[in-house]
Amino acid sequence: MAKHTTGRRWAADFFELLGSMRFAVSLLSFICVASIIGTVLPQNQTELQYTDQFGTFWYTVFSKFGVSQIYNTWWFLVIMGFLVISTSICLLRNTPKMVKDMRSFREYIREGSLRAFPHKLNVDVGFDQETAVRMSKSWLKKEGYRFREKVSENGVLLAAKKGSANRLGYIFAHVAIVVICIGGLLDSELPNRLQIWFGSKAPIPATAKYISDVAEETRFSSANPSFRGNVSISEGGNSSYALLGLGGEQFLQVLPFEIKLNKFIIEYYETNGMPKRFASDVTITDLETKEVQNRIIEVNHPFAKNGITLYQSSFHDGGSKLQLTGYPVSGQATETFELNMEVGGNAKLTTTLNGENKEYRVTIDDFKPINVENLNAGSDALQPKSFEEQILAVTGSAAGKDREVQNVGPSVAYTLSDDNNQSVKYNNYMLPMFLDDSLVFLAGIQLPGEGMFRYVRMPADDKGTLDEFMAMRAAFEDPDMRSKAARAFAEKSRDERFNADMITPLAEQALGIFAKGGFMGIDQYVDGVNVPEAERIPENLREPMKKILRDYLLFSAVELRNLVRIEAGMAPISLGNREEAEKQARWFDLSLRALSDLSAYPAPVMLQIKTFEHIQASVLQATRSPGKSSVYLGSLFLIIGVFSMFYIRDRRIWMWIKPGDTENSSKIMSAMTSQKRTLDFNREFKRFRQDFSDLTKK
Repeated sequence: MAKHTTGRRWAADFFELLGSMRFAVSLLSFICVASIIGTVLPQNQTELQYTDQFGTFWYTVFSKFGVSQIYNTWWFLVIMGFLVISTSICLLRNTPKMVKDMRSFREYIREGSLRAFPHKLNVDVGFDQETAVRMSKSWLKKEGYRFREKVSENGVLLAAKKGSANRLGYIFAHVAIVVICIGGLLDSELPNRLQIWFGSKAPIPATAKYISDVAEETRFSSANPSFRGNVSISEGGNSSYALLGLGGEQFLQVLPFEIKLNKFIIEYYETNGMPKRFASDVTITDLETKEVQNRIIEVNHPFAKNGITLYQSSFHDGGSKLQLTGYPVSGQATETFELNMEVGGNAKLTTTLNGENKEYRVTIDDFKPINVENLNAGSDALQPKSFEEQILAVTGSAAGKDREVQNVGPSVAYTLSDDNNQSVKYNNYMLPMFLDDSLVFLAGIQLPGEGMFRYVRMPADDKGTLDEFMAMRAAFEDPDMRSKAARAFAEKSRDERFNADMITPLAEQALGIFAKGGFMGIDQYVDGVNVPEAERIPENLREPMKKILRDYLLFSAVELRNLVRIEAGMAPISLGNREEAEKQARWFDLSLRALSDLSAYPAPVMLQIKTFEHIQASVLQATRSPGKSSVYLGSLFLIIGVFSMFYIRDRRIWMWIKPGDTENSSKIMSAMTSQKRTLDFNREFKRFRQDFSDLTKK
């Protein structure tokens, strides 16, 4: 019996807690704090973005509480659920009392009770009781009061009130909280998560590659009451499914219509080449009625059908077709090869390195037809007119009038993975860029663990190609070419102290060391890194030897370039005037720097865009939001509630009117009260007291 009583007491206490205003306010405070976090902290970002912005420690803290998707975390939904329950209980308990109080005139109040009110009035008037009652009623009507008259043997009681609708403010405000929270719960992931928790739905398996591989239990039906997913469609393609991300897993949402992307429309600002408008030209076919509609969906112009709204969310590459040229960047080979691929596709790539075949897997990660970059930071040089014409011919978008930010043309991002599954990312631009008064091709490298690309600048030749640079790279790898270049340099530089036989070996050695390790290789060789101790250079001779090897390298490399040009049927370099000499010096300097960087290039080949067929893809967000109407209704209730609480002032007046001590006199005992005794209330009571004090007997 005691246990039964304790259980009932516990249940009663718990019910009392749920229905208390303090509990509801506490829950609302938690929701407000969580909403502030969700507003300040970007939602639905990748793990890498959070780690880069806040660091590993804070990302670990965020992931514990799921603040990257705070509005769909279990604890946020639980708090909202308890807030709905708590506020509903509070309404059920207090609304009948408030309604009863609003309707009541409280005519049961006693004469003696009026003396306890701080705002009271007790006057004798020079009119009989009937006249005094009539005059009091007239005043109350004029001031907008509703009243009820109660006649007793002690006198007449007038119980008046106005502004009782003030209580509606509290009711509407609490109803608004319930309605808005219910709308939020309906529009959250809760309806979908309930289906998952009760076992009727399972995520898409990692092995599934096509829609046909997806089982029925991974698909939400078109009658799903609430969802928010993305529909990705390539130009010319169609889809009748949206992809839902729930709790880190992927599910399919079946749509009652099919969407075909006829064309993706994108427009750019003329000043800087940035996108200013993107939209989807789509054909929507109702799967049940076969009704066909053509629509343009763009930002701020969604399309609604069957309770589902389609928004233009974003865009990406839809499988552009690329023809790539492969350049050898190691060994003596100069022959290029062609590779046809699609964005998102992968293929095997077999190369020969040091006489051995090595296989790679190449994956095209992304293709950008337009890249807007600031090329003039720290330089006043302008792009030559031919560069702008080249950009326009390839991308169809001019470089723009803003010389600070310019379109530099297409780029391709790809990943090379070796047979040990070690992967390196690359990002190469199709067209040369005008940097530091020279046209250069950029080849980007991102090693594992690095967050940014490092770029090798390879100078373009007079034809705007990499042919001469690549031929010179191969010549550095050829011992015969190095020997010829060293001999040519020695023949030109011999003097009384040094003959050609003395200079040639040292120049050839400088070329060979540079070919393997670049400028760093020369420094390491002289410093004795990976050199047998017996062959190491004495420490006091190291700095002079570094200078000698670098000088011999530079002069021998000039001869090597001339040999390359002669073999290609071109004339040797001529330094006829100062302008030409400066141009060739810049090309030569960039070449040696690029060759030094390529000595550490992590792959034997480099892929460059030759031609492309750009295929765009649009991402539409498909949503069904049954809670939207509920939120709008709740917002209306909240406005009504706030207006009622702040702008409708409740007033109550009680007036006991009794016969006076003489025949033509009467006594009025009155009191006025309000829930909020503001300055307006005090002024109104002062006016009330003044009006009835004027009726006092002279």
